[in-house]
Amino acid sequence: MKTIRFLILLAITLAVAISLNSKFGETPPLAKLLSPFEGYLQNIESTYSINESLNIDGLSESVKVQFDDLQIPHIYAKNNHDLYFTQGYLTARDRLWQMDIFARMTLGRLSEVLGERALNFDRLNRRIGLKKITHDLWSTVQKDEELREMIVAYSDGVNAYIDQLSYAKYPIEFKLLDYEPEKWSPLKSCMAYAMLCNTLSRSESDLENTNLLKVLGKKDFDLLFPDQLGNLDPIIPTGTKWDFDPAQTFSSTVRNPMASIEKTIDKPSPLYGSNNFVASGQKTTNGNVLFANETDLKLDQPSIWHAAHLNADGINTMGVTVPGTPVILIGFNDSLVWGLTNSPRDQVDWYTVQFKNDERKEYWYNNQWFKTEQVIEKIKIRGSDPFMDTVVYVHHGPVVYDRNFYSNHGKLNCAMRWVAHLEGNSYRTLYNINRSQSAADFKNALKTFQGPPNNILIGTAQGDIGIYLPGKFPIKSRGAGKFLMDGSSPSQEFSTMIPFEHMLQYENPEKGFLSSANQHPADSTYPYYYYDHHYEFYRNRRVNDRLEKLGQVDVKDFKKLQNDNYNYHASEILPTLLDSLDTTTFTPRHWSYYQALSKWDYFNEAELKAPSMYKLWWDILYRNTWDELDTITSAITYPDKFIASYLIKNQPDLKYFNRLSTPQEENASDLIKISFDQAVDSLEAWDEANETDFVWYLVKGTEINHLLQLDPFSFKNVKIGGGKSIVNAASKFAGPSWRMIVDMGPDGPEAWGIYPGSQSGNPGNESYGGMINDWAAGKYYKLTFGPQVKDSKNIKQTVTLLPKR
Repeated sequence: MKTIRFLILLAITLAVAISLNSKFGETPPLAKLLSPFEGYLQNIESTYSINESLNIDGLSESVKVQFDDLQIPHIYAKNNHDLYFTQGYLTARDRLWQMDIFARMTLGRLSEVLGERALNFDRLNRRIGLKKITHDLWSTVQKDEELREMIVAYSDGVNAYIDQLSYAKYPIEFKLLDYEPEKWSPLKSCMAYAMLCNTLSRSESDLENTNLLKVLGKKDFDLLFPDQLGNLDPIIPTGTKWDFDPAQTFSSTVRNPMASIEKTIDKPSPLYGSNNFVASGQKTTNGNVLFANETDLKLDQPSIWHAAHLNADGINTMGVTVPGTPVILIGFNDSLVWGLTNSPRDQVDWYTVQFKNDERKEYWYNNQWFKTEQVIEKIKIRGSDPFMDTVVYVHHGPVVYDRNFYSNHGKLNCAMRWVAHLEGNSYRTLYNINRSQSAADFKNALKTFQGPPNNILIGTAQGDIGIYLPGKFPIKSRGAGKFLMDGSSPSQEFSTMIPFEHMLQYENPEKGFLSSANQHPADSTYPYYYYDHHYEFYRNRRVNDRLEKLGQVDVKDFKKLQNDNYNYHASEILPTLLDSLDTTTFTPRHWSYYQALSKWDYFNEAELKAPSMYKLWWDILYRNTWDELDTITSAITYPDKFIASYLIKNQPDLKYFNRLSTPQEENASDLIKISFDQAVDSLEAWDEANETDFVWYLVKGTEINHLLQLDPFSFKNVKIGGGKSIVNAASKFAGPSWRMIVDMGPDGPEAWGIYPGSQSGNPGNESYGGMINDWAAGKYYKLTFGPQVKDSKNIKQTVTLLPKR
């Protein structure tokens, strides 16, 4: 067995070395890498490979750690310092390289290890302010003694682990990329805020909207990109009465410069597919609050989440956090469970900037010239001289688009105003939530929450349930912030925030349940204008439909709902598509396709062909519909599929259903028939070119890739159903990154959870990626918590950490 494993790992190592050479132009030093004494063989480890007693410099008292069968550490410390010190030490043991690369990504330092190929990535992240956001948060945290001590202790724990490492025990990625782990710092432990803001609040389309408005005109733009359109099923139920008088709304007429920009900066995917739902005791079979949360994000190896159970004076909390961060982001304690989904709200605005001259030391604002600030970003590049990037700041924020970066050869300067740039301290919020004992404690903790915008759902042991949408949201007039704005006019700015007391929230509803799924937060009666370029219209309705129809629910129901593969979009549009076809002209292949879809029950199960056939047909129809938009040479976005479906049903003679490539006039029915013929032909071509069946999981091809995109460390064609806009939102590169269900019983919470990965990020660990198959199959692991930890059969090893004298 050892010989087989040796050969397998040798082959993987050589494959990775070749892959690295093709990706980054460098081959790792093979002599060191293949050395049996310090190379890749030293990274082979069993699931439990830590000594039962460790003497560590930096602890003040002994700490007991129990590892369960998932390798989740249950940390029992006698004080907060030792708790977070130990958490840092153990997280580094599992995820040191991931922590290092996350910090480099956020701070714009990837080029130091990956070379010139990462330069534009680093430039972008520094220009949009991720580095500055991280430094600003650390400056704020240092003023809070409790938080500062927590983060410093965590950082010291990470460094205690690094200090005892030899080259032989470096995570294999350090060896492959041929660099050493550097000291951790409290600053790096502030990176997760900027990283999550970048993922969850930077997706916007202001510049694309401006390009579209210029080409389409306001009437067509509003038709294709409406703020709201029917059947929203918002988070705060329709008809809710608002018990406050709104603060004064920004009311100036917004002037939108009709400039065009050819290419826009890379932005995160606008939506992945998170869901959460909670039922009160009146809705559950056992009378307890029952809670479920799944966060859908990009699927990577190692996973973005690391699980831990933290126990010390004043805290007994379990859940997941981003490696490098010493608080639980999603989890539960004895009294409270909480989770979140992204709440799409426009947090970024773009402003034109007029410089006085090429020196860019002054800019025009409010009929006078103001001084700019110029920051020289020195980016070190492996194998090359450092790159100096001058980033100009105006009072709106950094001028991201300028003569040096993405801006039509200097014809347009655009400054970014992002709520994430404002001073805030969401760390304090999470620290307090970890220790909250009631709904009142939780709400009080939200007062310091800045973002990123989330729908935060809770349930308590006392029986309360609630959903809250906290954060900083500028007060804007209707339509403001959707397009590029005039940066010279003070009337274009939004300085007042929606008061905390006017936060969207809903508690203890009569129907007995609450949910969110990235949909509209409220209906049009909400006194404050809100906007985002992409909301969910399907998963939210599916979750609420099921909760309405299920009656009394239990844990089994919640597990099934989290893994629900029902394609709500197909259920609404496919009957219309099938009814539009002329079956008298069908060939046998047309009949086969038609009958497969006619018999389909709309569930995107992994091994069915019908979901693949539907997706193929819909994608072709969607592309054919928007051929007019394909002629636009500047950066644009395309209408949501909900809008496209609405127009097919309600405006079938709309000009966009007429193809530019043909002389005759076509309507939606014609385009549906044409697209069906093309889909039949495409399926025939697939069958001829592929030996595999046209089953859904192979066509969708869900991948969980290593952060370096190295195939030997990645997982391809994961056998999972679902898809975009489905509750089980597993798409090609994204999906449920952490599923959690908690029953808040009188004897303490019972919890179940799973994520697609493993606690250890080491590809040489026998547990690496070990939860992926069970995750794909919809299985869960019982989480060990509370009094049962001590005697649980799930505890596989107990370790005592002792202060080094």
